[in-house]
Amino acid sequence: QVQLVESGGGLVQAGGSLRLSCAAFGLTFSRHAMGWFRQAPGKEREYVAGISFRGTSTYHADSVEGRFTISRDNAKNTVYLQMSSLKSEDMAVYYCAAGSPDRSLVATPWSYWGQGTQVTVSS
Repeated sequence: QVQLVESGGGLVQAGGSLRLSCAAFGLTFSRHAMGWFRQAPGKEREYVAGISFRGTSTYHADSVEGRFTISRDNAKNTVYLQMSSLKSEDMAVYYCAAGSPDRSLVATPWSYWGQGTQVTVSS
């Protein structure tokens, strides 16, 4: 059974940093693209960042470009989202997802999802 387990969320002051982690179990991690999404109350889910199965290609949404960085460690079956210069609009539940490696990162069909981790930004 596939499990994606996020961690690292919490409360941070505006301007601060957090690193989210997502550990994958039950799938061949190195053969899946990985992504981070977020959803704030009353808003649609937003695709924040994606990384190819080898880690050679990445995507970051315009809203986080230059502040967030996605990375992965295939030896640890883990994907990370380093978040810095956090703003109140970054506050959301963050989810990781695993998807097919065969499409571009903006067209990846995401097959597996984690339960999410809350990020709260105080001003």
